[in-house]
Amino acid sequence: MKIVQFSQLGKVGWGVLTEPTRLTPLSPALAPEEIFRLAAAQPEQLLSDGLPNSIDVGSIQWLPPALPSSKVICIGKNYADHAKEMGGDAPELPVVFSKFASCLIGHRQPIVLPAISTQVDWEAELVVAIGRRGRNIPVSSALEWVAGYCCGNDVSARDWQKGRPGGQWLLGKTFDTFGPLGPFLVSRDEVPDPHQLQIELRLNGEVMQRASTGLLIYRIDYLIAHLSQFITLEPGDLIFTGTPAGVGAGRTPPRFLQAGEEIEIEISGLGKLKNRVVAAE
Repeated sequence: MKIVQFSQLGKVGWGVLTEPTRLTPLSPALAPEEIFRLAAAQPEQLLSDGLPNSIDVGSIQWLPPALPSSKVICIGKNYADHAKEMGGDAPELPVVFSKFASCLIGHRQPIVLPAISTQVDWEAELVVAIGRRGRNIPVSSALEWVAGYCCGNDVSARDWQKGRPGGQWLLGKTFDTFGPLGPFLVSRDEVPDPHQLQIELRLNGEVMQRASTGLLIYRIDYLIAHLSQFITLEPGDLIFTGTPAGVGAGRTPPRFLQAGEEIEIEISGLGKLKNRVVAAE
């Protein structure tokens, strides 16, 4: 199932993409948390909660397939080539940081360049959405906690992330609009192996990042099990699994985002996430 959160005529809803251009809305009585639970356990049941009418996707505003309560957990340096381009080695344990859910935006919503940053960078990532509550989850069954997968962009202000006292990772990563996500969430049953997906980022049509999720240092099942030793994972929580090489800060000379540019992230079977870059007003 391709699960969409959308806005139409000022009303927010959830739906399932049943055709490339048609969306079946889900009943407003279905709690968003339950959508993530069903995606993990019984995705086919989502359509049984669909309304009889369908919607042309050209009439909607795409919203991120996430909840306001979502924990947004991010993994740093999870591809060896990216760790190298950033001047470091592959970590001995997962590098974990976070973003606030308030930074999440949907497909075709703009990334706003902050007035107080001049080094805004891109990071294409496979994002995992959790569908079940869990603590101390075993690695052997950890993928059963997954609701689905989608494209994400861990937009980063490098001059804040690294260029301020103490390294302001949280502030540099969580400016408003710094979490593009979508265009939809693909339920776990449609992704047989999340470690065999091609991930690509194009800036103004030029390929900047291209890799396979098979190169992840820490696999998704391990990450879920590891994180659940520290925090209780809840339906709707998100894990940004890390970015491969090709970010702007790793180039010579460095290349950062400018107003008017367009980023497109594509992951095998998960659609294309497109966002324009605009200047702050």
